[in-house]
Amino acid sequence: MKKWEDLLRLKESGLVAVIRRPQQSQIHLIAEALVYGGVGALEITVDTPHAFNMIKSLKETFKDRVLVGAGTVLDAESAKTAIDAGSDFIFSPCFDVKTIQITNRYGKISIPGVMTPTEIVHAYSAGADILKIFPGDTLGANYIKDLQGPLGHIPMMPAGGVSLDNVESFIKNGAVAVGVGGTLVDRKAIAEERYDELTKTAKQFIMKIQQARN
Repeated sequence: MKKWEDLLRLKESGLVAVIRRPQQSQIHLIAEALVYGGVGALEITVDTPHAFNMIKSLKETFKDRVLVGAGTVLDAESAKTAIDAGSDFIFSPCFDVKTIQITNRYGKISIPGVMTPTEIVHAYSAGADILKIFPGDTLGANYIKDLQGPLGHIPMMPAGGVSLDNVESFIKNGAVAVGVGGTLVDRKAIAEERYDELTKTAKQFIMKIQQARN
């Protein structure tokens, strides 16, 4: 089943790039730079103007070279629109049962945002594939480690504040992947069209993730 193949690819890469409010004219250049750097999944936040058109365009261009999904999805209606546009996964900052259900109904990867052990268990029981531990930097890598005792069977991915300085700690402490925004998708570099900086940073993240796993 394609969903499980995609899920394995996401975990193997370990790196989801959170692309928030990009210019439509730049999205393909941003994506190409990140994919070349080894990023396994691109998340376009749905608060971006023309987000669904971007998702559709990226999937048509990159096909199976990279997973493309929607982020900041707050409800089932937005999830369905993103899936219709070609999203491989649905990333949410919160836990919403209907969003998880509709994502699963159409065979896509569900990654809701959670914070507490109770939320983690409830979301996983509802059908989530990976749990987005948010905000990652505030909770810290030790929080992921502490959760591994009772909840180590549940795949977890911190997002929010993940950087080159802490990514290895998150992976070593049990994270299956990380979601990275501004540290990777540098607004200044994009504004100056220095896309090679995105590739360079992505390669650094991938290297640190692999080192942590070894």
